This record gives sequence, C-alpha cells and structure tokens, in this order.
Amino acid sequence: MKKLFETSKIKELDQYTIENEPIASIDLVERAASVFVNEFSRRYTSRQNRIYVFAGQGNNGADALAVSRLLTEQGYNVFTYLINPSNILSPDCEENRRRLKETDSKQYVEVVSSFSPPVFEPQDIIIDGLFGSGLNRPLEGGFAKIVDYINHSESTVISIDMPSGLFGEDNKDNNLQYIIQADLTLTFEFPRLSFLLPENTDFVGEWKALPIGLHPDALLKTKTPYGLITDADVASLMHKRHRFSHKGDFGHALLMAGSTGRMGAAVLAARSCMRSGVGLLTVHLPEKGEHIMQISLPEAMTSADRNPDYIAELPLFSDYDAIGIGPGIGINNETGSVLNKLFEAGEHKPMVLDADALNMIAANSELFHKIPQGSVITPHPKEFDRLAGPSDNTYERMQKARSIAAEQKICIVLKGGNTAVCTPAGKVFFNTSGNPGMATAGSGDVLTGIILGLLAQGYSPEEASVIGVYIHGIAGNLAAANLSEESLIAGDITVMLGKAFKQMHDDDLSYLSD
Repeated sequence: MKKLFETSKIKELDQYTIENEPIASIDLVERAASVFVNEFSRRYTSRQNRIYVFAGQGNNGADALAVSRLLTEQGYNVFTYLINPSNILSPDCEENRRRLKETDSKQYVEVVSSFSPPVFEPQDIIIDGLFGSGLNRPLEGGFAKIVDYINHSESTVISIDMPSGLFGEDNKDNNLQYIIQADLTLTFEFPRLSFLLPENTDFVGEWKALPIGLHPDALLKTKTPYGLITDADVASLMHKRHRFSHKGDFGHALLMAGSTGRMGAAVLAARSCMRSGVGLLTVHLPEKGEHIMQISLPEAMTSADRNPDYIAELPLFSDYDAIGIGPGIGINNETGSVLNKLFEAGEHKPMVLDADALNMIAANSELFHKIPQGSVITPHPKEFDRLAGPSDNTYERMQKARSIAAEQKICIVLKGGNTAVCTPAGKVFFNTSGNPGMATAGSGDVLTGIILGLLAQGYSPEEASVIGVYIHGIAGNLAAANLSEESLIAGDITVMLGKAFKQMHDDDLSYLSD
C-alpha cells in the first residue's frame, strides 16, 4: 500500500531526508517549489493572467516565495504578498525572501501591519502559501481576514501543500469560515488524511500529490496505520488460475437475500458474486423469489425458504465456503432470529454483512457483539452511525470504525467517496477508485456480492475487502466512461466487472500456456 502519514510525521520524514540524502533544507524547499511550478505551468500556459502569491512566515511561505521567484523567471505576471505581522520568518522563508528580492521583482509587498488587498478579477490566479501541514489551531486576526477575502473572490485558487487553515486530520474544532476554499491543491508526496474526507471537499478541491524525493528509507521505516489502495496493490493480491482448475477450486458461496418487493437487491448481489469468479453460488431466498432468481440468473442455484415473503429459516451451511446476508432481506423479526442463529452457530464461515442485516444488528446491541470474528461488514455512514452512535464528522466516524474493527476482529468497509477499509490490525486503507455516479440504488448490493465471491475463493477478509472495493470502483469508472455518471445504475457496474478484473490482470493471459 502507498503509505499515508499524519501531519505529525511529516517533519520527521523531511528531517530524515535532509540528514540522510543528504540535502540542505533550503534545497528541499527548492525541489518542492520546482515540482509545483512544473505542474502549474503544464496546466496554465498563458503568461497574461495575473498571479497573486500569498506567503506566510513559515516553511509553507518559503515554498510560496520560491514558487513566486520561479514563476517570475518563467515570464509569468506575478504579484507576491508576504504576510509577516510578527516580523519573524523561518530560516528557509527568510532565505527565499532574499532570493526573490534579488530578481528585482517590483511586484512584491511585505505586509507587517496594514494591508491594502488587491482587487481580484475572475481570470486571476491566487496561489495560497500562507500555512501548510504544521498548523494546529484555527486561523484568527489578519490571517483569517485574508483567507476570508480570498474566499470571496471569483479567482481560481491553488493551494501549496494544504489549503491554509485546514488541519491534516480532524477539523471538528476548527473554524471552518477561515479555511481557504481551493479549486486545486498541489500537495507533496502523498495526500493528507483530511483530503480524503467528504466534509473537506470544498476546501481541498481537486488534489494531486507531487513527488519530491523524500528518502525511501524514511517512507519505509516510518510506521503508519493509513494507506491508499492502488492498482499495483490489487494486482499483487489477485490469484492466478491454473489451467486445470475446476469450479470446485473457486468456492461455493451462500447468499441470503431478498424479500417481497426487494428481489432486485438479491439479483444484483448474486450476479456480481458470479461475476467475481466464484465457482458455485446458492441463493437462499423467500419462496416467491425463486422464480425471479432462476430467470434472472440461471447460473445460480436456489434454496427456497418455507416463507413466501421473507427469510424465516436458516439453511444448512456446512457445505458452503462463505456466506453473505443482507441485501433486500427486510427487518422482519423472524429474519432477525435467523441472523441470531447464524451468529450463534458453532461452525463459522467467512461472512459479509450488509444492508438490512446491519439495520437489524443496529436495533439489537446484543447482535452487534455476536458478529463472528473474521466477518466483513459494509455500512454506509448512516448505517454505521446506527451501529456505533452518531459522529460529528467523517474523521471521528473512521476512528470509531478502526477501533471497533480491532476490538471485534472484523473488517469494516466504511463506504463513501473514498471508502475506508478498517482491518482487525487497526489499519485503514482508503480506496482510490470510483466516481459519484456510483451513488445509486443497488451499488452496495453489488459490492456485497463481489466481496462474497472473493471470500468464497479463499481470499482473507482483508484481501476480499481491499480487492472488492477497488474492483467495484474500477467497474464503476468503466461504466461511467461509457454511460456518464448521471446515467449509471448498479447493474452497469456488474456488467463492467469482467473488464475491471481484466484490467487488474493487465491483459496477461500467459497462464493459459503454463
């Protein structure tokens, strides 16, 4: 996994690089400024627009002053404001002030007391370099007024490293009024955790992480519970099929799903399970739903419940390799009793729980603590809050999920724009695939089916969760590319699962000749 680090670790990574590359601190600033300017000049080629650079007193200000100098040297029309009310600069900031002044730039203003702000036009570009990752208290005073002034402009705003005023992790106690609302954030090496949380979208805007050559040993040795799921991670986890494999090698899954009026959820989950490579699938469903399933998915076997409208009995499950329960089952008391019996059974199988299974667990706290170890639960934020109590923001919710996953030895797939997989080892892996078009009815049922299919094939709960959310997102991206985000429906994700798996295998079919 590509590691993510809390802001408290970033100084350590920088310092290790400085001492062990070795490289002078000022040269590391120059390296960061250079990659920023390279990305900026690739996106904004016109030298006619006015560019306003706002620099603070610390090392983010040092970056900003270096950016200002490099852009000026490239012929951009740059106006620089160094906000220095205490008249104290970090050493790197002071050195970059000296270097900028040596360019004879006549469009440089140092603000120590009073500030006459420029009048921004919509075509102007503002580069925000007031504060970076080290900020740990809300902005106030003059800095807060400048941020508020910038936010009320119609200009494009680009932040260096982080939007000024935003904390790297938890912003519950921050003053949200005084955080830069960037259109683009160009950060260094890896995103900050707060970039991946939905409540910060309006501050971060689009983001891109630019490599600055932090020492690889520092990245390797520095521990962190956080990571990003990438193509390479998923490809490395995927099993290769032997040419003499048969369906029995890829597991037999049991899916308990559906109720009157909700058989669509069962069909979506079952179809995605089959498309995820499982050898055999049996769907236990209400008696009335059997006909629907057999017509919709002839590849699946069915097990009809004695009740015509909902699941009221627990089927024998000793012959199955993994169990999925929840899509469309409703919250009938008898169905809840079935769930309780499943948890209390002596022989536990890898299990994925979603949708109404989670709603019934939320209504019965005793069920919550009976969830078998090694299970995967896949709540969206409201479902998780019903399970664990309300949270003030996504960061707090994620930390609760991380704690519960470790305590109960389960995987929690906390669904969202960057779905977080919380593991029993206390780690959190953020998904990087997917798009807003996937926020549609049935998308979660498709994910449940994928994870169930992977569990039945012998993937561990952590592997099934990581691969499942990523493949789900890739399939969603392929569907959106064909149909648009607006037109995407859950069934389109299932249709694209084959191409998504093929992409992960990188079209490598060499095993056919093994």
